[in-house]
Amino acid sequence: MIESKRTRFSVQSAIPQALAYLLAKPQLEKPGFALLTNGGEFLLIKLQKQKTPVYDFSSTFSLLNPGNDLYKILSILKKIGQMP
Repeated sequence: MIESKRTRFSVQSAIPQALAYLLAKPQLEKPGFALLTNGGEFLLIKLQKQKTPVYDFSSTFSLLNPGNDLYKILSILKKIGQMP
């Protein structure tokens, strides 16, 4: 799931909406992933739906960080895409 907000909003403002989408996903046996972005910052969420859902956040990645975090995000998305 990808949730995008305007650049003037914090990427963290998308967390409640993304968690609601992840909790509603039909495949309960597989973890759900969300990428939140405002165009300059990126945040990943992983949700494992169980009796009590468990979720975790990545660090906040930014295009302005030295070394450009976009490559790290792309690498993570590639790994998620290769999961069975």
